[in-house]
Amino acid sequence: MKFFPSRKPNKTCSEMYGAEPLRLQRAEQLDRLESDTYDILIVGGGVTGAYAALDASLRGYRVALIEKSDFASGTSSKSSKMVHGGLRYIEQGNLGLVRHSLLERQRMRRNARHLVQRLPFLFPVLDKNGVFDKRMSAAFESLLWTYDLAGGWREGILHQKLTPAEVLSHCPTLKEEQLSGGFMYFDARVDDARLTLALVRTAAFHGAVVTNHAEVIETTRDQHGKVNGAIVCADGREIQVNARVAIMATGVWLRDWNGLKKGDASPLNIRPAKGVHVAIPWMKIRNDCTVTIPVAGRSRRATITRWGNVSYLGTTDEDYQGDLNDVHCNRAELDFLLEGANSALKTDLRPEDVVGSIAGCRPLVGTAGGKTVEMKRNHEITVAADGLITIVGGKLTTSRHMAEETIDAASKILGRKKACSTKTAWLLGAAGYDPQAILASGGLSAHLGERYGTEAHFVSDLIQSNPLLAKPIVEGLPYTEAEVVYAVRHELASTIDDVLSRRIRARLMARDASANAAQRVGEILQQELKLQPEQVARQVASYQAAIKHEKSTLMGTSE
Repeated sequence: MKFFPSRKPNKTCSEMYGAEPLRLQRAEQLDRLESDTYDILIVGGGVTGAYAALDASLRGYRVALIEKSDFASGTSSKSSKMVHGGLRYIEQGNLGLVRHSLLERQRMRRNARHLVQRLPFLFPVLDKNGVFDKRMSAAFESLLWTYDLAGGWREGILHQKLTPAEVLSHCPTLKEEQLSGGFMYFDARVDDARLTLALVRTAAFHGAVVTNHAEVIETTRDQHGKVNGAIVCADGREIQVNARVAIMATGVWLRDWNGLKKGDASPLNIRPAKGVHVAIPWMKIRNDCTVTIPVAGRSRRATITRWGNVSYLGTTDEDYQGDLNDVHCNRAELDFLLEGANSALKTDLRPEDVVGSIAGCRPLVGTAGGKTVEMKRNHEITVAADGLITIVGGKLTTSRHMAEETIDAASKILGRKKACSTKTAWLLGAAGYDPQAILASGGLSAHLGERYGTEAHFVSDLIQSNPLLAKPIVEGLPYTEAEVVYAVRHELASTIDDVLSRRIRARLMARDASANAAQRVGEILQQELKLQPEQVARQVASYQAAIKHEKSTLMGTSE
């Protein structure tokens, strides 16, 4: 006898599964780009542009997303990797941004649950020379209560007050002479490049055309002066893309080219703010959370966050007026960060300990004057008289909301308003994923799970069919050759840098070892993409030269 009703599959989850992985082929994407007409063309494949493409595709619009380099190759792979409200925004009086950011944090925690994990933040309380001392700790706890009430509670755990022994259990290398306790609160972190890629692939899953290594050289207009598409250069061909609406989501690159008609002045003043992080072997720090440390002469705190077997230290926040395509951590910035870390830790960190670095520019909007660290992180959307839409500013945590408002603006131009559904839209790999079950016992399953979610079995399928692909691609890191093959077949990776810098994060976590792996990655690319030997040789040389340039800039030596 049947006593209980029959359960039915969850439709919103089940529709995100497929018997085969989504296969993205570059030639096919370019052909579609040239032959179809689009409702919305999005220029810029960072996290904001990627979320806009997903939003628009879910609303049923015909969408094309174009990126001149690789997805997330700019700011969106060089962030602090934090999905958070931001305590300092409360200090600036911007409680509204914090409240909204914490709401968006929880949406990411659900919709991209395989990529976004809880991240504890530790604030040591020192008798002197700390971020704050005992006299300020009561005021700081009031700040944490405000943070919790503003939305931190959504994580299911409130801030905690710690004894010195508890603080040292989370970071045993902290200097304990002046340590009187600490506070811990909870936010989240993400591999920013993989989040952006997941957004791009999910947009493609819902029908969007997505293309990297395709540069927009001009936005075009019809006989009435209205934007009607763009001219794109890709693989030696010039493509006219036809679209009813065009969106510029290129972040800091708006400083140099904004897509407006010649002679039109931009209403936005883009002020890039440079931020750098350096990666240090985890055994030098041994932290299990993000540790906040003081840096002499700065009003902003620095942080040390564990990621795999490295801990990355950052960040700076300074005006940047140089080449946006050549942003690297320099020796002065490195020494500045190491000085702060060494003042708080018992370990002796030296420049030679650094195994990788990243540097990017935040796309701030504002006038000259004042410190960039004190500027608000709100976003701005403008619609030009000819219909060109521009979105800039904000931060990774609020990218979904930024995209929603941008597509709302596009809908008004199209005259077809459709409801946004990204608040509850799963990214590929997230629906049905149980992080506690997958990560609990470690091993290859856990490694693949936190990168691919429920799509991880597609990567292990490659290993099962060819056990040689289980071999690590970079010495000292867990990434396998199967992941390189998967990146080429299913993630639109077409260069060595695409693979080693963003599909896997080897360039940040093991810079020199990644240079040694470039040849083997090139061989896989050659096999998968039918490249000529000379093409592979150029790519290997280019990647190794880029590593040399990055390292020499970091160490302050001549190339």
